[in-house]
Amino acid sequence: MPSPTSPDLGRKLFRDMLRIRRVEDRIKAMYHLREMRSPPHLCMGHEGIAVGVCATLGRRDVIYPYYRSHGWYLAKGGDLNAMMAELFGRATGCSRGWGGSMHLIDLAAGVMGTSAIVGGTISHAAGAGLTFQMRGQSRVAVVAFGDGATEEGVFHETLNFAALRRLPVVFVCENNLYATNTHIRERQAQTEIYRHAERFGMPGVAADGNDVTEVHAQAARA
Repeated sequence: MPSPTSPDLGRKLFRDMLRIRRVEDRIKAMYHLREMRSPPHLCMGHEGIAVGVCATLGRRDVIYPYYRSHGWYLAKGGDLNAMMAELFGRATGCSRGWGGSMHLIDLAAGVMGTSAIVGGTISHAAGAGLTFQMRGQSRVAVVAFGDGATEEGVFHETLNFAALRRLPVVFVCENNLYATNTHIRERQAQTEIYRHAERFGMPGVAADGNDVTEVHAQAARA
């Protein structure tokens, strides 16, 4: 792994990734007790993506994660106690116990809400970016989604609109090659997802999601 730009940054990235993994380990260990009333979608192995991206963001920047959202929520500064309470259906949860694992929100931290709908938050991020632009605010919206979401019409429609209006939106695809249990080669003719950006006239790059410093560098550039 390349050296981070500073020791302090390296420690922060490592700490944030380790914290997320420890939380996910705890959730996994407790789920069999059957007190959680929603199925959690763990982000083990994806920690470097959320941490690398969120480390480049300011407090007023916002994120729109997808349903595998624990890591994004925590990396952006979401309240851990409120997240755990939500998983157990408590009224003190971040969604008052009604949403569960796939519906997390912390407006104060810039976590604008996650969704169980595949591709459901992609257009929301563009709406936020349009708002920032119209208000003349120096803010950015980030949306995260899996490779399966790139097969939804809203992905292509939103990329086109964001490029047309030159919106301050960063699209982050966590490509683990599978949508449920079907490999990307069986689903898409163009398997290099980042190249979809080319047809809409926007930059697109691929990064190793297991290399947090590379993700951080690419996100900072974006």
